[in-house]
Amino acid sequence: MTQRTYPQGVPCWIDTEQPDVEAASEFYAGIFGWTFEDAMPPGAPGRYLIAKLDGQDVGGMASTRESAALWSTYISVEDADVATQRLVAAGAAVRSAPADAGEGGRSAALTDPEGAEFRIWQARRRLGAQVANQPGAWNFSDLHTPPNPSAAIAFYEDAFGWQVEDLGFAMLIRRPGYGDHLEATVDPGIRARQSGVGATPGFADAIAWIATTAPDEPPGWHVSFTVADRDQTMVDAKRLGAQVLSQSDTEWTRTAFIRDPQGAEFTASQFTPPSG
Repeated sequence: MTQRTYPQGVPCWIDTEQPDVEAASEFYAGIFGWTFEDAMPPGAPGRYLIAKLDGQDVGGMASTRESAALWSTYISVEDADVATQRLVAAGAAVRSAPADAGEGGRSAALTDPEGAEFRIWQARRRLGAQVANQPGAWNFSDLHTPPNPSAAIAFYEDAFGWQVEDLGFAMLIRRPGYGDHLEATVDPGIRARQSGVGATPGFADAIAWIATTAPDEPPGWHVSFTVADRDQTMVDAKRLGAQVLSQSDTEWTRTAFIRDPQGAEFTASQFTPPSG
């Protein structure tokens, strides 16, 4: 099986920090069907679990002493130390300096000029999420930024070579050449398939979305998961102790905004392309 790889500048991994890892793993197993593998050696301080779907990596789960849980998005880089220097020069601030994550890779945590935290990942043994865009797996990450996103857009375009297109209902982020990479590796025929359902031209290069925040909402990166049935996911989430904060139906998706039992927020998204 061809492994999924991520060119520099493409979001490649997600993980969640949870005060109670055991309870969190039960919740996400219950709504997404995940299993978990402990990635930390015995006796290590803290825990880090690799979440799996059908035996393939989908994300991570870390223990934290903080009271609130959260989801984080990682962007692929070739060299975490060099990338950190470049990002700081472009206007980022370092929250956590580059450090090895065992043999898996090397990461750092930064904030963009608007204060949204993101992380970078230099892959070694762990290449990133091996399953994406299927029920129970990561779909997209969205950048939630203030109503005037020009500073954030300029930063990410400079830092990662992204291109941003305003589609009217939302702003789409593309990484030029990513569609070529997918065609040549794990997703041959992606362009023809997307064209067949009427997707926006160039959507194969899509890597994220931008949404503007409400005045009282802090900026940040927000994670979405693909689900087969939005309504059933809401039922399962509430049964397992989560809150459904809102839901929305559009021409292409049915979504639910969910807060898990320990406070981490995410979106469950059912793809519903127009018929005909």
